[in-house]
Amino acid sequence: MTALKRFALFWYDFVIGDDWLIAVGVAAAIAGTYGLHRAGLRDWWLLPVSAVGILAVALVRANRRA
Repeated sequence: MTALKRFALFWYDFVIGDDWLIAVGVAAAIAGTYGLHRAGLRDWWLLPVSAVGILAVALVRANRRA
């Protein structure tokens, strides 16, 4: 395996990990916060609210599998 492929696989595993939906949710929260900031609106509240929501969705999904 080439060093470049191992490097790419490391970052994929580090960012995506076990649940790709969490990674997508975090990326969407960051993009939404940036959008609010660019629009001149208060943006501080979106990341904490998103973190709680992402955690809640992840816990519900994990409990359904168990």
